[in-house]
Amino acid sequence: MMNEGYFNTVINSHSGQKGLGLREVWQKRYLLWLFVRRDIIVQYKQTVFGLGWYFISPLFSTLIYIVIFGKIAGIPTDEVPQPIFYLSGICLWEYFSTCLLEVSTTFSTNAALFGKVYFPRLVAPISKVASKLFRFGIQLSTFIVVYLFFVLFKGVHLHPTWYLLLFPVLVLMMQLLSMGLGLIISSMTTKYKDLVNFFSVFVSLWMYATPVVYPLSYVTNPTLHEVMLINPMTAIIETFKFGAYGAGTFTWSSLAYSAGCCAALFLIGVFMYNRKQKFFIDTI
Repeated sequence: MMNEGYFNTVINSHSGQKGLGLREVWQKRYLLWLFVRRDIIVQYKQTVFGLGWYFISPLFSTLIYIVIFGKIAGIPTDEVPQPIFYLSGICLWEYFSTCLLEVSTTFSTNAALFGKVYFPRLVAPISKVASKLFRFGIQLSTFIVVYLFFVLFKGVHLHPTWYLLLFPVLVLMMQLLSMGLGLIISSMTTKYKDLVNFFSVFVSLWMYATPVVYPLSYVTNPTLHEVMLINPMTAIIETFKFGAYGAGTFTWSSLAYSAGCCAALFLIGVFMYNRKQKFFIDTI
């Protein structure tokens, strides 16, 4: 008989999750790279435009917003050229919403894999957030090209501020928020699968409660203005806009509140996810 020391990892009824499980993820970080690589390759393999979709999606959305919100509705953009204003919001929101929806289906999309082999379950949702950085980077480069075009060739005077240095912090906040909410949703939908449809609609509506297609200054009702500040994505997008071209509403208090919400939801999400993974196979 082989003793337990022969094996690298022994899983038994007494094996428990310690802490958040992030140390185990770090020990198996090579798996994270494999998952990220798989997600990037598989998503656009055997497609007509390939990586071109990364450029087409934000530009097409920007064109629609210019026509509907800019021309028809006549919503102001803080005296910023409409393509720049809409692209700045679209890039951040698409990254956040895509990560949220991908993470929220972690259990269901990886059911077969989870049932066959053991590995740190947090690797799957973290890989989704990490792989979307590739798409986010390309879309952000599109924003930079459009930004420079208006500055260099159109003579538009924009006023970027040093708050743009907070950009890595804003990306981390979006990752924590999408991971936290996504893990909470994923934990809930293992038993009630139809909730996925509800959350998909909720995320679509959430965008209109976030200053993506309109500036926060456009909301003049004091009560509604305060309600919008409860949304943690409001401070993230407004901070990026304020740093990129000097327009928008920025306060340290709102950013600190948003950071606190992102961190709290992340911890709650990981806790629920780690608890649910013990019974996931039996439930699904």
